[in-house]
Amino acid sequence: MLSCWPAVVRGWVLRMTNAEGALSFAHKTVLAPMVRVGTLPMRLLALDYGADIVYCEELIDIKMAQCERVVNDVLGTVDFVAPDERVMFRTCSEEKGRVVFQMGTADPERALVVAKLVENDVAAVDVNMGCPKEYSTKGGMGSALLSDPEKIESILSTLVKGISKPVTCKIRILPTLEDTVNLVKRIERTGVAAIAVHGRMREERPRHPVHCDYIQAVAESVSIPVIANGGSSDMVKTFEDMEKFRAAAGASSVMLARAAMWNPSIFRQQGALSVEEVMEDYIRYAVRYDNNPFNTKYCLCQMLRDRVESPFGKRLHAAQTNEEICEVFGMTDFYNKTKAELEARKAALQTNGDQSEQPKLEDDVITMPVRFERRDYPPQITPKMYLLEWSRKEKLDQPVYETEQRTQDRAFQSTVIIDNKKYRSALWEKSKKFAEQAAAIVCLRTLGLPEGRIGEEHSGLVNKRKRDDRKCAALDDNESAARKRHISEDPQEEEMIRRTKVVNGVCGQTTR
Repeated sequence: MLSCWPAVVRGWVLRMTNAEGALSFAHKTVLAPMVRVGTLPMRLLALDYGADIVYCEELIDIKMAQCERVVNDVLGTVDFVAPDERVMFRTCSEEKGRVVFQMGTADPERALVVAKLVENDVAAVDVNMGCPKEYSTKGGMGSALLSDPEKIESILSTLVKGISKPVTCKIRILPTLEDTVNLVKRIERTGVAAIAVHGRMREERPRHPVHCDYIQAVAESVSIPVIANGGSSDMVKTFEDMEKFRAAAGASSVMLARAAMWNPSIFRQQGALSVEEVMEDYIRYAVRYDNNPFNTKYCLCQMLRDRVESPFGKRLHAAQTNEEICEVFGMTDFYNKTKAELEARKAALQTNGDQSEQPKLEDDVITMPVRFERRDYPPQITPKMYLLEWSRKEKLDQPVYETEQRTQDRAFQSTVIIDNKKYRSALWEKSKKFAEQAAAIVCLRTLGLPEGRIGEEHSGLVNKRKRDDRKCAALDDNESAARKRHISEDPQEEEMIRRTKVVNGVCGQTTR
């Protein structure tokens, strides 16, 4: 029944169904999405200082679609981790009802995959349609979407119908007022909850004046909240200036980018703090939430602005870790205390046992969220080897691995079948080999068997077999040398053996 209604009505019904606690975009001050700036420490800092809503930095759909959602009990965060183990997006409960996830996308279905991945951990999902930078536009994302209204409608309609959280978008204005208003009306009909408008055209930069008249015309043409953006350079210097910018643009809310990047305490109604105090507050969050040190340094350098070339700025620029950054700011004691607290929490979790890694039965498959980390095992030792040797010792059929590949990101997940039971990791891996190893780990841990990790008490099965293999290999080498002396005098026999080796080599690729 709901699918038969227009998208705008359908979106309204979905939002009303989840109205309790749903994010409102009217009469708000907002931290804008900023690449390399809008990570967790900056978002939390802006909220502390008075921002109502914070946007994360633009994250590309292709990269996010490859991520796994991981609960980080040590930090108290939810991390979205890429196959190369980079944390692409980190969030926590302190911002859950006020953080908007912004993605860069040009594909409706992929956008929906990402939105569904994050929707339970964010307050809303936004589509970037305003970034003029090449890294965004070259894939048809960002401001490139402004030239394709049909694709805009397809992406937004798919998201509005597909998730329970509010959907928004951020655009730049078009060359004419009429085209801008017409586009915004089409966007409203998709059922979005709000629209942020940067009052500059694609080719314009911060040195160009913001077009408040365009934002006002947009606000007058739609019934959803309009968020004014682009006033940092020439209009917004203080907290009071935000209201002046909002009134001049006739908008519901105001979104700040560079003014907040330089000093996020601009959101304080009581007045901005000194940059030095703000930087120390930022560092506390960066250390507490284990922020990437290069990201920490980048954000601090933005706050320093023209002082980045000063002796102090050069010391900061030379720092390579969060610990070294704390040394520059005289915060070594804070760093040591915080790291000790995190290590203690980690040790407590290991002692008590992490319940999230206990085996679970899903349908007829036993699962655990584990990954295969090559560095955790000695050279030429793997969990698959241990499982194979155990099956031989128990006189069971050899393990059989069934592997599937996910289409959207080409990641792998494998199920191992042994003794009529199935075991699988809940996490997807970057290769078929790693997926099979992860499945073997699940089986071994469920059965309480050693898996060959460095420092683990080994069963001796694998090591014994490797010694036997080496003995056999030595005998084979001696026999092979003797045969070579013989067959070198018989070319026909040499060719027959060569062909046999080729056939055996091909057949040997099919393994259990």
